[in-house]
Amino acid sequence: MTPTHCPYCALQCGMNLTPAAGGGVTVTERVDFPVNRGALCGKGRTAPALLSPALRLTEPLVRRDGVLVPASWEEALDRVAEGLTRTRTEHGPDACGVFGGGGLTNEKAYALGKFARVVLGTSQIDYNGRFCMSSAAAAGNKAFGMDRGLPFPMEDIPKTGCVILVGSNLAETMPPALRYLTELRENGGTLIVIDPRRTRTAEQADLHLAPRPGTDLALALGLLHLVVSQGRTDEAFIEERTSGWEETRAAAMAHWPEYVERITGVPVPQLREAVRMFCEPANAMVLTARGPEQQSKGTDTVSAWINLCLATGRSGRPYSGYGCLTGQGNGQGGREHGQKADQLPGYRKLTDPEARRHVAGVWGVDPDSLPGPGLSAYELLDALGSDIHSLLLMGSNPVVSAPRAGHIQQRLESLDFLAVADVVLSETAALADVVLPVTQWAEETGTTTNLEGRVLLRRQAVAPPDGVRSDLYVLHQLAARAGVEKGFPVDPEEVFEELRRASAGGIADYSGITYRRLAEENGVFWPCPAQDDQSDEQQHDPRHPQRHEHGHDDQALAAPHPGSPRLFLDRFATEDGRARFAPVTYRPIAEEPDAEYPVLLTTGRVVAQYQSGAQTRRVDELNAAAPGPFVELHPRLAARLGAEEGDVIAVVSRRGRAVAPARITTSIRPDTVFMPFHWPGEGRANTLTNPALDPTSRMPEFKACAVRLETVRP
Repeated sequence: MTPTHCPYCALQCGMNLTPAAGGGVTVTERVDFPVNRGALCGKGRTAPALLSPALRLTEPLVRRDGVLVPASWEEALDRVAEGLTRTRTEHGPDACGVFGGGGLTNEKAYALGKFARVVLGTSQIDYNGRFCMSSAAAAGNKAFGMDRGLPFPMEDIPKTGCVILVGSNLAETMPPALRYLTELRENGGTLIVIDPRRTRTAEQADLHLAPRPGTDLALALGLLHLVVSQGRTDEAFIEERTSGWEETRAAAMAHWPEYVERITGVPVPQLREAVRMFCEPANAMVLTARGPEQQSKGTDTVSAWINLCLATGRSGRPYSGYGCLTGQGNGQGGREHGQKADQLPGYRKLTDPEARRHVAGVWGVDPDSLPGPGLSAYELLDALGSDIHSLLLMGSNPVVSAPRAGHIQQRLESLDFLAVADVVLSETAALADVVLPVTQWAEETGTTTNLEGRVLLRRQAVAPPDGVRSDLYVLHQLAARAGVEKGFPVDPEEVFEELRRASAGGIADYSGITYRRLAEENGVFWPCPAQDDQSDEQQHDPRHPQRHEHGHDDQALAAPHPGSPRLFLDRFATEDGRARFAPVTYRPIAEEPDAEYPVLLTTGRVVAQYQSGAQTRRVDELNAAAPGPFVELHPRLAARLGAEEGDVIAVVSRRGRAVAPARITTSIRPDTVFMPFHWPGEGRANTLTNPALDPTSRMPEFKACAVRLETVRP
């Protein structure tokens, strides 16, 4: 039996894998892991199905005469190396793009960022985590000086007095986490859910607010207005631990309740009730997810919710605070260690000379040789075939997941060369010139960082099929073909030891974490520096990674750093230790409805599928539960359209057209339709979505765009 973690969402639920008598493995409960305490959703229970060779790639593929055909690893790697080298020679390093994924382990994300900057010398690297929580990250960095999804462990949620859950449907996206909200209410706390739809999560709420999509910013500002006007601010906390309050208060006071009701559609009495529920207990939390974040003003929206926490003293105290519910399995760690366009390992800024010096020293290169920041994820994809001629893509499926997906598919098809490393032949991999079959969660060892900032060890439980190699092997081989013989090991623990050194002293400091420690503990929360009284040589020598961590040496060394499960209790991570208010004001979505496109579309997930569906759509049990796309609309909207349940509806935006059966329900606003985004083809929701970008986070506006509806056929 091998203890490990689920390959899907950022809960990273603990599970045990046990060899089955007839081959393969079975999942059993792992009750010792505190996040899920044994509970698993259907995706976790069925995750071993993807280990079957029948459902995944088991040999490299190369394109000959327009068709992907099997090839040897040598030929496939040679072709990738030749394609990238030819592009660099003819067009320069920045004509090579690299696109990663929030499901890659920390080791893979670190190696991919290093490969892009050291081997290719390109600035053009980003990852699909940009589409996940980049707005929350930008707002958190502004306010607190640090971005970690949750600044407290999940176990603190039931101990608070009130939770405002904004734009999250935990019951379907992270089912094992719903227990924390149930326990909150059992303990006497209250739950406020903010969502345009009455989801399964909203049904659990004491109060459900259903704002018009894209108006969460106005809603948060309206609540802060009421907090001020009712005298519910915590003036002592504001004075002692924050800065920028006067400008923020003035901005909020321009958003009076009746004005906010006109914008959001949320009645003033509900606004007042939400303020009462949030402010009366001694402590409270605000948790946001993709709803408020995937907007062209997502950073300001999250900042407004943080302002509400700061103004009421619900931050930097036990059982209080703002947190972001990270979506992808390693969305947190995936951006901390270098596959994001503007960051170096340890969550260092690529533009910081000291950060460049430190990381370049670990990598053994000249700091001046490191390229500067590149394009953000959507901008990088949009530049394919023009400024970027070749792309190496690992662990992402933008043909389904990117906004304006039809356009992005065309950009991918226009490339001179595309190489994809993936577990399955995704819709994006099907466009590639070379497809490399790589290992997945149960076939490899590596670390991930969950939504709490808890670094975890996934352990290999089974051998991969013949013909499958790890992503680290791919990068090692490509680097060697480019003349870089050292610096890209295949052993994940060796990569992690270098990651520790590269992250040391950074915001996301992993230097006090080792594989041995992760194997003995249920994860370690970063930041976790190596102890200060140890010599630099002791801290950073990969030959002795455990000695100083566990006191297993005869020398009298300090105990290991315990990790940091709860942040900001004494001070925030800013230079002066104070949290910073952000004076933000409401602005509308980038594309408001009009006479031609009179309805709002919002998108999201369903419980039985995950992200682009590249993996879950191959599992029979999950497909039986969620076989295809649909359009959810209110009965009044359906009546105006003349549509009935099951009728095929066309949803049309300025970017394209998607077709799916109608689901008629009173759980959605009459001015809004909802589509899940897991499917390709004619039901692809992201054909419709708007790539308008947040000016700070560069997050596209997935959550709100103008559409019209047409009845196609009964």
